Amino acid sequence: MDSSAGSAGDDNGTHEFSGTLMDVVAALIDDRGTVRRWSDAAVRLLGRSAGEVRGRPAVQLFTDTGSPDGALPDGGERALLRDARGHGVAVRCRLLPLRETTHRLLIAVPDDRAEESEGQAALVSALLAPERTGNAARDTGLSVLHSDFTVADLLRLPPEGHAHPAPDPSGPAPDQPFSVTAVRTTDGGGRPSRVAVLLTDATGQRHAARRLRVRHRAAVGIGLSLDVRRTAQDVADVLVPEFGDLAAIDLAESVLAGDEPSKALGAGDPHLLRVAVRGADGWPAGLLRPGEAFPELPDRPDIRNLQEGRTVITDRAHLERAIGDSPTGRKLLPENGRSLAVAPLYARGLVLGIIGVWRTDHHEPFDELDADLMTEIAAHAALSIDNARRYHREHHAAITLQQRLLPAATTSTPALDAVGRYLPAAGGAEIGGDWFDVLPLPSLRVGVAVGDVRGHGLHAAATMGRLRTAVQTLGDLELSPDELLTRLDELVTRLAAEAGPAEHDTVGATCLVALYDPVTQRCTFASAGHPPPIVVTPDGTAHPVPVRPGPPLGVGGLPFETTSVQLVPGSWLALYTDGLLSGDDGDVDAEVDRLALRIAGLHRSGSPLKEAGEALTSERARQPAADDTALLLARIRPLRPDAVAEWEFPADPASVADARAAASAKLAEWGLELLDFTVELIVSELVTNAVRYAGGPVGLRLIHDTVLYCEVSDPSNTQPRLRRAALGDEGGRGLFLVAQLSSRWGSRYGQSGKTIWAELETTPA
Repeated sequence: MDSSAGSAGDDNGTHEFSGTLMDVVAALIDDRGTVRRWSDAAVRLLGRSAGEVRGRPAVQLFTDTGSPDGALPDGGERALLRDARGHGVAVRCRLLPLRETTHRLLIAVPDDRAEESEGQAALVSALLAPERTGNAARDTGLSVLHSDFTVADLLRLPPEGHAHPAPDPSGPAPDQPFSVTAVRTTDGGGRPSRVAVLLTDATGQRHAARRLRVRHRAAVGIGLSLDVRRTAQDVADVLVPEFGDLAAIDLAESVLAGDEPSKALGAGDPHLLRVAVRGADGWPAGLLRPGEAFPELPDRPDIRNLQEGRTVITDRAHLERAIGDSPTGRKLLPENGRSLAVAPLYARGLVLGIIGVWRTDHHEPFDELDADLMTEIAAHAALSIDNARRYHREHHAAITLQQRLLPAATTSTPALDAVGRYLPAAGGAEIGGDWFDVLPLPSLRVGVAVGDVRGHGLHAAATMGRLRTAVQTLGDLELSPDELLTRLDELVTRLAAEAGPAEHDTVGATCLVALYDPVTQRCTFASAGHPPPIVVTPDGTAHPVPVRPGPPLGVGGLPFETTSVQLVPGSWLALYTDGLLSGDDGDVDAEVDRLALRIAGLHRSGSPLKEAGEALTSERARQPAADDTALLLARIRPLRPDAVAEWEFPADPASVADARAAASAKLAEWGLELLDFTVELIVSELVTNAVRYAGGPVGLRLIHDTVLYCEVSDPSNTQPRLRRAALGDEGGRGLFLVAQLSSRWGSRYGQSGKTIWAELETTPA
């Protein structure tokens, strides 16, 4: 090593470099132990010129080598170099072999700077490690002065430093990544003297960059969905082609149903289903495909490792020895598969499934760093899949709860046929509190209702269940629609108070109630802040009913009004929630008109009621909405022409016999002679009570359909009471007899007076 090379430097960064490494003494020693080169730093430190030292034994550089056999120090130990006056200078020495030569390089650092220089030396040693680095030097004419790689390789190097694929002279790989750095050096006068080229193996950098990309893709690409199968496919898409060539995700069957997987250890049926696959060039024919069951597993240590939550790396040869040439092997081992990494989807102590990734002959096998990355991705994927599984379970439970709270989708009564449709918000991702109901009532009347509870989630579904129960209970009391809404309003106000101040404003609902009487063909509506119903007449004309809406339920303190319209048989009646209104302009009236036109078109086309309901909600099903939707579509049915018989009698005791005779004659006309005695007794008791306690006129009505209704009306608002008479009582047995002779009985109030009714089976036992 000549002195000029050792002192070379330039103004751009060399000053800092000299401050750290310029004190390093360097000597080139040949295989006979003779000094061949001597650095400027050695001249400055020891005062001995290169001419004095070159050609002499290297051991003469030291006052004492510290070794019994006089060997040169090699290992960073302390030694004494001899200066020009023969005194010892304390240094730390290291003897480095040089590649492709028998020469060695002696490096010494003053002892007082050893700690700093050792760090620098470690850095240089790491950067110039022979297995990672090649170097070369060119003169100012770019002629090669020195190189420890071939000239052909050198000529292909670019002038700037960057990662560049270059042939690996020591291995068979056709494409080896290298990082190339070229720097200019100057002499003591600041003039360019040579170009130093450093060629570093960048395989590790390439692998690290690839792992970083895969880690980033996993972080941003896994866990975006709450669907188990979609999440599994996202995992496969992240791994191929960046991490491997083939990827498959197999999940426990119970996980797909939302349940926890069973714990298993050892051989047997793993109860796994292939859920997602991804291949860089498509999925090979013959391999296990999505939907197919994973075959039984042998009892091997690597299988137990997976079941215990550990990642396994293996190769095709090992698997062939374990599985052999069998149908199982042909389904699990790709023909060109070279290396396999399998990681369990391990979450909360449970194995939800496994991830398998193959690399083919075109790529290097998996190593431990790949296994660590696979474990990390599998942990992230397992958490995402478990979240999706638990969401599926909870959502399924909520949907099941809500479906149990809703009535049957199809209802048929003597007065009308109805179909109901319910769609959760966001395409099924979020349940809500919308509901519909059909309430068959005495005397062939029927009540229909639709409501929309504020908010979403289980609390909305629970509130909906309570309101629907209240509607059914109040409906059985045969309250008018406005009175029913008044009672519901009181219930919602109480529920809001029970929720506490923080949640007071989250409890509320809108509701529309209708009561249809097929005898009078009148339908009475009352609304609590709900969109208006739509009526389609038999000729196909549709119009919203001008219902005067009251406040939403829970506001309290304001009345509800009723609106009555005539509905002829064959008409359609549509009740719905605002989720069915598809417009985005905020004009509710215009949206209701558009909905009315759609319903009218379906009516004119002759669509069955069920298909019309599906058509009206199909668009909402295809385009997930922010609000859930309920629809009740009903068709008015006609009664038989002679199904009703009515009479009116004065408040005279003689009217009792007249009423019995009229009822008996009508029963004979209907062919219900078997009910004659029972009906005469009921009519006698009810008309007698009306004449005695209520006054006239007294109305009698018989309604014949699948059952027989006997109704007696009077002008009194007194509530009838059923009581048990003592043995000595002369009265009090009338309603008791009615209750015993009929299937059921009850009373209802009109705008004036009341009606007591009794229901009898037309085919008595």
